[in-house]
Amino acid sequence: MTSAPTAGGCGAELVRVRRLTDQEGQRLQQIVRGGSTSSVRYRRAMTLLASAGGNRVPVIAQLVQADEDTVQDVINRFNEIGLACLDPQWAGGRPRLLSSDDEDFVVQTATTRPPSSASLLPLVHPQTRRLPAESARPCHPDRPRGVKMPARPARRHLPADQDVEGIARS
Repeated sequence: MTSAPTAGGCGAELVRVRRLTDQEGQRLQQIVRGGSTSSVRYRRAMTLLASAGGNRVPVIAQLVQADEDTVQDVINRFNEIGLACLDPQWAGGRPRLLSSDDEDFVVQTATTRPPSSASLLPLVHPQTRRLPAESARPCHPDRPRGVKMPARPARRHLPADQDVEGIARS
């Protein structure tokens, strides 16, 4: 890398991509022309193609609407690792809530077959079969076991031409 003066009088780094192989050039053109990829991959591919075409960093930054430092980072990363630099490697964010031990426990629990349904029946349907401790006590403290409550009187359905008091409407 060399330093070249810019219009402002400060030195700016000249950064260019290394010479592209045929496969890399075809893949970059495929990404730019296809348009069915993510915007991050598209803009990074545009950056690399523009740099390979001889454009300088400020021009590329205007073309892809990015900061000059970002353009330099993409180019340097391509020179180091190749086309793998197109895929974003996001970092940071919220820490994991599950540890790997917790995750293993969840997977083991989810993949373990439950016991037979006959052993779960008293817990699932307490009306059909009571647990031994429950069967000794009565259902209601004021009433002996086996005595049912009297049935509620049924609601009276009125004909459509009568109101609540039973008086005919006109």
